[in-house]
Amino acid sequence: MDLATPAPEDTDATATRLLDERAFRSRTVLVFGEINANLAASVVKQLIALEGASAEPITMLVSSPGGHVESGDAIHDVVRFISAPVRMVGTGWVGSAACHLYLAAPRQRRYCLPNTRFLIHQPSGGAGGPAADIAIQARELVKARERIAEVIARETGRPTAQVRADIERDFWMSAREAIDYGLVSRIVTQREELER
Repeated sequence: MDLATPAPEDTDATATRLLDERAFRSRTVLVFGEINANLAASVVKQLIALEGASAEPITMLVSSPGGHVESGDAIHDVVRFISAPVRMVGTGWVGSAACHLYLAAPRQRRYCLPNTRFLIHQPSGGAGGPAADIAIQARELVKARERIAEVIARETGRPTAQVRADIERDFWMSAREAIDYGLVSRIVTQREELER
């Protein structure tokens, strides 16, 4: 191989780094794929760095089926913790733990693209081990379900009892239905439509 010609993996890494730098300069954070501890750490790091760079708004694009509840909690809480305003933009689908972190922004800064779908439901878990541990895990799942219902109710203006009933099973919404439910403030098609 010619030493002057970069290996394909070097080219891919360089391209990825350049795209990441451009996203950072545009104050855009991407939350794509499964919510897990690694993604949460990366998103939180970007939010803290962007807040340190400027008080200008940060735009977070979210397209995720959800994932680990506590990793979604970490992003949700840091969005509320930093001083720079965060604009949430749903695209593709925003489900489960992703919907939870999406609700961290005030309603007036929650947007979505036209074909976005939203999913709310109660948390699920795979309890295992001794019976005493399974009982503990079940109690924690009930607490998480209650906490999630309260956040959805607070952020949408829906009664908590209604939200509890809605999240008993998968509750899908189109972009328009998500506006009616109170998850989204409005549908946008261009970045210029986002409020400062």
